[in-house]
Amino acid sequence: MTAMFALATSLLWGLADFGGGLLTRRFPALTVVVVSQSIAVVVLGTVVLATGALDEAGPRLWYAVAAGAVGPVAMLAFYRALALGPMGVVSPLGSLGVVVPVGVGLLLGDRPGLLQFAGIAVAVSGVVLAGGPELRGAPVQRQAVLLTLVAAFGFGAVMALISEASTSLTGLFLALFVQRVTNVAVGGGALWLSVRRGGRVLPEDGGGVRAVAAALPALAFVGLADVAANGTYALAAQRGPVTVAAVLASLYPVVTALAARGVLKERLRAVQAAGAGLALVGTVLLATG
Repeated sequence: MTAMFALATSLLWGLADFGGGLLTRRFPALTVVVVSQSIAVVVLGTVVLATGALDEAGPRLWYAVAAGAVGPVAMLAFYRALALGPMGVVSPLGSLGVVVPVGVGLLLGDRPGLLQFAGIAVAVSGVVLAGGPELRGAPVQRQAVLLTLVAAFGFGAVMALISEASTSLTGLFLALFVQRVTNVAVGGGALWLSVRRGGRVLPEDGGGVRAVAAALPALAFVGLADVAANGTYALAAQRGPVTVAAVLASLYPVVTALAARGVLKERLRAVQAAGAGLALVGTVLLATG
């Protein structure tokens, strides 16, 4: 079950990253974050009321608040990086945040077997190679790398925090709701400050509010896929070793790279194909170890 939920997480995060990356090439990153997460708040709020999840309120929700505060910073940095550099390069570097939940898992007593340790090493190496190391070149590329590393640490922190935010399914719904409300509050505050400093809310190429309205289905997909990924990751981490769940969940860059290949026709280089293969081998080792 751990492997199944974690692999579902990687699929959902990979597709959400691809959609978010496309949207930030037209809309300001903060607008994408706030609108997509606001849609998620409405949907999760309905689920919380329907399931009576409010009864699960307790001290653990502070983990969800912390995850919600860190999340917008990580998403903003990541979406800006995706807008600056090729998705197939930025997304794999973002997965380096896996060291945070893996480190937490080891500190809390997780002790993967020898085969699983080998799987962790192979999978992480494959994920990084799947992007193709293009770290040299113009300053804009170095800026994208720096933003991606900031995002990676934030994503890793969110993974570690959300796995501690609940102990039941209905509690997870409430934790995800609290996380998203915090996301919107932090992201909305940042958007307000940006506007006061002359920043944009709507796209430069025209369309205004109508352009945002037309993009609502895509924004909803990004927000809900990200929520679902957080949920499946929490379930994976609760049902097995956090170290295994975190690494399998971090295979999402392979999904992003393949989506970019299929939709944007970004060609996979030999090193990227080799990385995808290594990630698959590492997945098998982790799932069978």
